[in-house]
Amino acid sequence: MAQVQNPTTTTLGYALFATRWLQAPLYFGLVAAQGVYVYKFFKELWTLILMCVTGHATETYVMLAVLKLVDVVMIANLLIMVIVGGYETFVSRIGLQGHRDQPEWLSHVNSNVLKVKLATAIVGISSVHLLQMFVDVHHTSRHALLWGTVIHMAFIASAAILAYMSGPMVAHTDRGHADRAPAAPAQAPDHGGRRHTEPESQTPPAAAVPPQPGPDADAEARIRAAGFPARKVLEEFDQHHPRGFDREVLARLGKADFVTARRNVVFVGPPGTGKTHLAVALGVRACQAGHRVLFATAAEWAARLADARAAGRLDAELAALDDHPLLIVDEVGYTPLDTAAAGLLFQLVARRYERASLIVTSDRPLGRWDEVVGPSAPALTDRLAHHAEIVRLDGDSYRTRRATSTWAD
Repeated sequence: MAQVQNPTTTTLGYALFATRWLQAPLYFGLVAAQGVYVYKFFKELWTLILMCVTGHATETYVMLAVLKLVDVVMIANLLIMVIVGGYETFVSRIGLQGHRDQPEWLSHVNSNVLKVKLATAIVGISSVHLLQMFVDVHHTSRHALLWGTVIHMAFIASAAILAYMSGPMVAHTDRGHADRAPAAPAQAPDHGGRRHTEPESQTPPAAAVPPQPGPDADAEARIRAAGFPARKVLEEFDQHHPRGFDREVLARLGKADFVTARRNVVFVGPPGTGKTHLAVALGVRACQAGHRVLFATAAEWAARLADARAAGRLDAELAALDDHPLLIVDEVGYTPLDTAAAGLLFQLVARRYERASLIVTSDRPLGRWDEVVGPSAPALTDRLAHHAEIVRLDGDSYRTRRATSTWAD
């Protein structure tokens, strides 16, 4: 039964949430501080150049001056991390999806990751300060060296404790989101006999709030375990190569909300148009968002399930795959599947129907999958296309185009 919300409570909650915008001027103030450090950097650099030109710069002076420049740059990096990451986390999302210069860490930033990054940045700055003291040891008292070392070790210990604590905290958050995430709503059948993609407006509310991703180390571990043939990112995809490509769809899929909503993504197009690149890039985004992912070609999935069936553990294998919110099935149609293999692929799709997500790439539209999987095609594609985003990629092969261009050169 739907829970009835008190309008007064709801209005008060929205008003309190809107107060986050009070922090916006603080971040603009940090932008001004960034400008101050830019001025300080060039002032120190100009002084160093003058001292070197006039011959008054000793080796120790040059080393200390360079360390000061490094110190300024590291503090500036710390500022930009707080400005961008803090604003994104606590005030409002920054719409950088699809921007070629979007920083990798911004796609999975959260308060825990931000704290760890800030702590490690402070440790780096402290290291530079301590190095300056040891370089100029003849003009530094033992008392200053002692306390500089103690403070530096305290920063290291604090960063280690934050990194250790962020793991269990994020894991707890992930479990909480997983427990609260509802199943994707069923779509009314199309009585005209055609399959169609569910409108974006009917995406369940859970899709708008993806699970908080884990720390960088955990995300990298998930990426390594996924079995990607190579690491690809959305920013490297040439969006101008395919004809009629919908960039807004790619930006929306890049948020990895479809995994939380248990929706599918199907990339259809000729060879060399970037289907595998996009599938891997979305899989990497899902790993960074805290999801476990597995990648394999359609033939490899069929062989894996065939081995499990021969060993009498097919049901156990399918149940084990439930632990992965996203599976990627690449190259459907490139290798013909016999009846047994097609049946196993159908079992995989049927098992995950409205329970978990699939990304599928194919060189032919779903209406021609009978050429690949035979009689099971209608039932398989019906389950796959329901709650799915079908992305068509038209164009010449990117690999052939590059090879032709190289030969012409």
